Amino acid sequence: MRRLLFCVLLLLLLSTALPCFSQQTDIRQFVAFGAYTYLATPSLNLTQRGFDGDLGYNYRSWLSFGFDFGYYSGHSTLFQNELSPAALAALAPLGPLPPGFGVPYNASTQTYEAGPQLNYRHFKKVTFFVRPALGALHSNVKVSQTFLAADPELGAALCTLLNGCSKNDLVPFYGFGAGMSWEITPHFGLRATTDFAHYDFFSSLLNGGRNSVRISIGPKFSFGKNILEK
Repeated sequence: MRRLLFCVLLLLLLSTALPCFSQQTDIRQFVAFGAYTYLATPSLNLTQRGFDGDLGYNYRSWLSFGFDFGYYSGHSTLFQNELSPAALAALAPLGPLPPGFGVPYNASTQTYEAGPQLNYRHFKKVTFFVRPALGALHSNVKVSQTFLAADPELGAALCTLLNGCSKNDLVPFYGFGAGMSWEITPHFGLRATTDFAHYDFFSSLLNGGRNSVRISIGPKFSFGKNILEK
């Protein structure tokens, strides 16, 4: 997380240090972006890392449309205070659980997003943008095999009561995002983005909706005709 923030700040300092106080005159029609991504869900103490890919179409200098796909994985521990009343009732036959008892799990997540993006291109070497975050999130969680091996009887009981040691859910999400690109050349640059999203997954298991923050930084490639040429 600290390294990503450092890279974003470094990108900002480099871009502002360049002679960039004139508008852009070469904007290519298509943009492809691939990035290392950090996805954090603080309320679950869940950190996932992975890849974010984006393909965009510059309709106007100030308006783009794009599709975004991300894949992330990580692990955390699910505690009793994060469970829904229905899940707690299902665990009641196990009797009182020790204070601080939690179930370690592994998580993998895919996100699918499409929509518009508003661009500000007043500076020749820097593009700022904002966008809505609208899409779908697919998540898979599995109880840690280490936990199951350490206490097979308890693990089997938990999996039975929760209807399985593995769960999948597909839900919509909404939020907003923003970022900036350092336009090194008309065909190549570096981009840093931050997105905030809210969603309600595993509603039968968890006690409410969740918020996540995604930070991505990586290269972008522009190709196609210059849309500013007549």
